[in-house]
Amino acid sequence: MIVCSCNVLSDHEVRSAVRSAAPRTTGQVYGCLGCSAQCGRCARTIRKIMDEAMVVAGCPAGCACAAHGAKS
Repeated sequence: MIVCSCNVLSDHEVRSAVRSAAPRTTGQVYGCLGCSAQCGRCARTIRKIMDEAMVVAGCPAGCACAAHGAKS
């Protein structure tokens, strides 16, 4: 499903970026995918996908573990 019509990003691409690069912000997700936010209407959806992907990875929503980019 396309979640960002400005950049034509799919939910699959967002999940892949979260799994491979562990971005902490929606802006970092855009960067991982080689683009930037345009209108911003998709930011909430991307954040939701990010949170869901972390839960699937075994981390609670808002996790700050080292595997997800937190500095020790």
